[in-house]
This record gives sequence, C-alpha cells and structure tokens, in this order.
Amino acid sequence: MNCNGSLFDLSVPKIMGILNVTPNSFYDGGKYFHKKTIANQVQRLVSEGSDIIDIGGYSSRPGAEHIPVKEELNRILPVLDFIRTDYPDLILSVDTFRSEIAQKVVEDYGVDIINDISAGEMDSAMFETISRLKVPYIMMHMKGTPKDMQKQTHYEDMMKEIMDYFSIKYDQLRRLGITDIILDPGFGFAKNIDQNYWLLNHLSQFKIFELPIMVGLSRKSIIYKTLGISPDEALNGTTTLNTIALLNGADILRVHDVKQAREVITLLEKL
Repeated sequence: MNCNGSLFDLSVPKIMGILNVTPNSFYDGGKYFHKKTIANQVQRLVSEGSDIIDIGGYSSRPGAEHIPVKEELNRILPVLDFIRTDYPDLILSVDTFRSEIAQKVVEDYGVDIINDISAGEMDSAMFETISRLKVPYIMMHMKGTPKDMQKQTHYEDMMKEIMDYFSIKYDQLRRLGITDIILDPGFGFAKNIDQNYWLLNHLSQFKIFELPIMVGLSRKSIIYKTLGISPDEALNGTTTLNTIALLNGADILRVHDVKQAREVITLLEKL
C-alpha cells in the first residue's frame, strides 16, 4: 500500500489504534477531549506498537446523532495539528464519510488514509475526492446510517449481499484509478450478533478480492452482550475474536488495546 510515497508492507498484519475524540463513542467517548489526555493516549498507542492511528470525530455507535461538518472539524483538526507537530512520521487515518473533511485533512495535514464507514454512500463526492487525493481508502459495509442501521439487519443472503456491495464499489473505485483499497466487512454495522459471528466465520471469503481486510471487533456488543458483561470487561473477548479474525485472513486489526493486539500478532507469526 502506498502511503504518502512510502510503501506500507502488509505481509505481516498491522494494528490500527483508535483515537476517538467524540463525547459519545460506545467505549471511550469523552475520554480524549483535552490536550494532555490526547497526548498521553497517542504516546501509549505509539509505545505499544500501533502502526496506524485512526482519528474519529463522528460517533458511529448505533443510534448516534448526526453532527454538522463544522463540529466534526472542530474535534479533529486540533488533534491532527498536535500529532503532526509531535509525531510527524506517524501514519494517520481519519475516520470520516465526508469528502470535504477528507480533502482538508489530506491536503492540510498530510493524513495518509481515509476510513469511510459508508463506502461513499453518505457522500456522493467521496470517490472522486479520493481519486484526486490519491490516498489509500478503507471502505466499510453498512446499510443505512449509524442512526438507523440496527433496523436494517434483514438479508436474504448476507454474504452474497456484502460481496455484491463490495464488487460494485470496487469496480467504481478502480474506474477512477483508485488502487489502494482496504475492505472492512463492518462488524456491528447493520448486523445482529448472530450475523456478526457468521461474518467472522466466513471472513476468508473476502480474500477473493485480493485486497487487504480490516476488522473492527474491539470491545463491541458482539462480545460484551454475548458474555453478559460491559465494554470495559471485553478485552479478553476482543483478543479471542481478533485471533480468529487473523486466522481467517485479517490484515489490519482496528483496536483500542494495542499491546494485546500486538501480542496476538507476534504469537501467530511465531506459530
């Protein structure tokens, strides 16, 4: 994968550390609003072995309220300014479905990757923008929006529908000259708990696209609702499912807990 002119090697799985600067994310909402706490979290993510840091200013938890572009920018731009000053060489991703924000963070802050939960569905200008920016693009499968996605969990054949979705999007992106594409099956997005486990069991099927696969299972309801615990108690379950995801072909783990994800990758590589 080409990140700002440098090759990013995915022959060994990589870790994307999550930095949510939102007040209402399901696990870490409201934790990282002040410079000191942000600085401490970035230092922790880096020291524990994060390969990418993913910055999000728009909560995509089920039922999350919509916020305007200005509010999203107000949340993420100060963070990008700080990180680029103190950690100029970090590979940064911004989690946004808005082409306007994607353009600004890439052009003004040298953001390396755009992570779009809607795969262009929530902003028709996104694909053209990515084509101009020439940055790697993560496209996730979701039906609806974060506010209503959990009402859209009906599928006649879930794997076929997701495969068809990615096939259409992949063709559109390639026609625009976009080649650095990462697939995210969208665990927890318009899928109930049983569907999420089915998806994890069949993750290897996405290898047919010959594209990197990213999974985001970290502390999600697929874990804590199944075990009858809270997100705070879901680290062990996260590690278990991340291990299964890697065995089934995941190339990037998007996680809150980098140290534990790094240990999983190290042990599986040794195995």
